[in-house]
Parts: sequence; C-alpha cells; structure tokens
Amino acid sequence: MQHTVVIGSGFAGLTAIRQLRSQGYNAPITLISPRPIFFYFPSLIWVPAGKRSENDLTFSLEQFFARYNVDYHRGSVSKILHSENKVITESGAEINFDTLIIGSGGRFIKKLPGIEHVFTPCEGYAPTKAYTDRLNKLDSGTLAFGFASNPKEPAAMRGGPIFEFIFGIDTLLRQQGRRDKFKIIFFSPAPRPGQRLGAKAVDKLLEEMQKRDITTHLGHKMKGFTETSVITEEQELHSDLTLFMPGMTGPVWAAESDLPLSEGGFVKATQQCTVPETTNVYIAGDAGSFPGPDWMPKQAHMADLQADTVAKNIIAASKGQPAHHSFKTELMCIVDTLDKGILVHRTEKGASMYPKTVVFHWAKRFFEWLYLRKYK
Repeated sequence: MQHTVVIGSGFAGLTAIRQLRSQGYNAPITLISPRPIFFYFPSLIWVPAGKRSENDLTFSLEQFFARYNVDYHRGSVSKILHSENKVITESGAEINFDTLIIGSGGRFIKKLPGIEHVFTPCEGYAPTKAYTDRLNKLDSGTLAFGFASNPKEPAAMRGGPIFEFIFGIDTLLRQQGRRDKFKIIFFSPAPRPGQRLGAKAVDKLLEEMQKRDITTHLGHKMKGFTETSVITEEQELHSDLTLFMPGMTGPVWAAESDLPLSEGGFVKATQQCTVPETTNVYIAGDAGSFPGPDWMPKQAHMADLQADTVAKNIIAASKGQPAHHSFKTELMCIVDTLDKGILVHRTEKGASMYPKTVVFHWAKRFFEWLYLRKYK
C-alpha cells in the first residue's frame, strides 16, 4: 500500500491530512515535525494585550494523530532526496515515501546587520512574549514597526501581522492612558506597503496611521539595525523597541535537496500543487513558489486552499487520474485593531475592503474558535 509522508505540522500539512482522510484515503500516513503540536500563529497579535497565552495557541496533536490514523516521527528534515523517494532528518533517520507532501512552511531572511536586536513575532510565541515584556517595562519611548520582502522574490513577505501589531499596540497604549508618552513609527522599503491588499486598502491603512499619529518612513532600502535604531539608506531612525518582519525564503533543507528551487529559495510548485520534475511530490503553503498574481498572499488561508488541492490530486492519482485540480487564489484577512477590524477580500476578479467595525474584530475571534475546534 502507498505510504504518504507529510512534512510539517502547520496549517498546510494538517489540512492535507484531514482532507485526505475525509475523502476515504486509507493509505498509511507518517508526519514529520520537530514537535507534535499545532501552533495558531494568527492570534499572536493579541499576546501584547494579554488576551492570549502560549497555552491558548498551542495544541497537542496526539488525539489528532489517533483520530486520523497518522504515525508521528519526531525530527527536523535535513534534506529530501526525491530521486530515492527518501526524507532524511538531522538525526540521520531515513523515511521512505511513495507520496510526499511538503507543508513545512518557509523561514525569515535574517541577513540584515543587527537583526538580532529586533523582534520577529511570527517566528513563534517566545519572541512575541519577549517583545511584550520589553514593552511593559517601558514608561515612554519610540516604537518602530516594519516589514520587508525577499528581493529575489518580492511576493515572499508577510506584512499583514505588522499592521495588526501596530494598530493593536496603539489601541492598547490608549486604553492604558499612556499613548502620549510614545512615538510610533512605521517603516518599509516599499513606497506603498501592503499593495497586495489592493490600492484602496493601502490608502485606508495609511490614512488610519495618520489618524493615530503614526509616523511613516517609506520607500527607502533597509541597511540594518542597532539596539536603538532602524537604519535605512536615507536616515537612521531612533527606536527603543523594534518589531520587524523580514522577507521570506524557503526552508533550510531546500538547498540540500534535489528538488527544483525558485530564485528566492523556495521549492517550485505548479497550479496543481505538484513539484515540477517529480510525479509524487506535492506542496502547499509557505515553502512553495507558486504561479499566480503578484498579490497572492503567504498566509494560513492560502495554505489551506493549496492543501485541499493537494488532497484532491493525490486522490485522483490513487485512481490513476492526472492532477487536474487547481487551487483558488484568494486573499482573505481581517486587519484587527484590538477592538475593531477591517475586512479585506481579494480574488482575481477584484479587491473589496469593508470599513472598520467591532463586528469584524469579533468575527476574527469567532473564526479562531471555529478553526481550533479541529484540534481540541
């Protein structure tokens, strides 16, 4: 019987498993990841306000594995040898596969000088909590927020959470009655950051910053950081605390593997979520470089859509059919401000943006509850 190996216990990998089993796929499945947990990254934005803890966002997968009949292999991948149908882990273990699903996610490019002085929240709970602790100790100062892209693959960025952190922390400081003691700045090498959300959304977000007295420094190449500054080609900006999301690239193991890679370091992917030059390797989520419009997001929703396509095409292959299912390209997000939210929706037919309201804040919290029911 065909043995399927899944790399990664995030949105892409787990959604692919759920969709496969729901469609009657009974072949053995082995999942490889460093820890048998699922971490819900989208709600990290609420950690600074004390609305979420590590326990709120971390879920053991023991019951999930039992429910979906999955064998778990604890380990970190060091390379994939497609030519040998083999995954090799850092411990030297070799796991053979007939079908491989890559759902490991990407990683942030940490090459800028002094980047050790900034906090990158979407790396996990620890840096977000460390940032929160530093913020709580400040009586006053300058807070800097920014994001950048991969120069070799400009679409490889994750800027949405930075908008949410900057608005959420602004709201938090106002609720605490100490906003007047802080200067908040937003920086980005892009002249109009957030362009993938659509032109109207960019205008609205920049307008919101102006209303909140948030200073913007846009369109200047990043040079690095110090413990107390953000350095661009134009100037050095003072910052007592910096939250920064670098551009993204592929997983570390990609360069050691025999899979085709994009210029930006990601595993190449097709519209059918297959890896070119292979017949049994599929991919979903941030590890892949997919064809599509330049606004195509790297976000959990997109990973879920691609994982659903992976499952459909694996089922088709098991029936001797070609991979004919393609994923839907869709950006769906609520830019949360801690007490309200702005809904942005974009497809290839166009972009829509809905005004800031408390309804969307609670909609985001409801979706979190609904999504996480699968892992409780």
